[in-house]
Amino acid sequence: MTEGTRQRFAPGDLVRTRAGDPDGHTRLPRYARGQRGRVVEVAGSWPLADEVAGRSPAPRVEPVYIVAFAADELWGEGAHEVTVELWQSYLEEPEELEEPE
Repeated sequence: MTEGTRQRFAPGDLVRTRAGDPDGHTRLPRYARGQRGRVVEVAGSWPLADEVAGRSPAPRVEPVYIVAFAADELWGEGAHEVTVELWQSYLEEPEELEEPE
């Protein structure tokens, strides 16, 4: 495994997930791609599952975040939040810095 990546986000930060459809394995669910969310918690640093599944001899170690998404933004309905554990390389800063409704 390679040395860990520095943590970019903290609880309360707004993030957007990558929108692309990568080749090979990814733990970024299709329903969450390109969506805005809020970091709820930092869940430690772990080997990047994409590289582990690809049998990389030295997978990157990245922070993993629990990110909350508004259910109605994901599926068009629901007054609750959906939380997903996501590696840092799946996330970017959102273009808009306003709270998801």
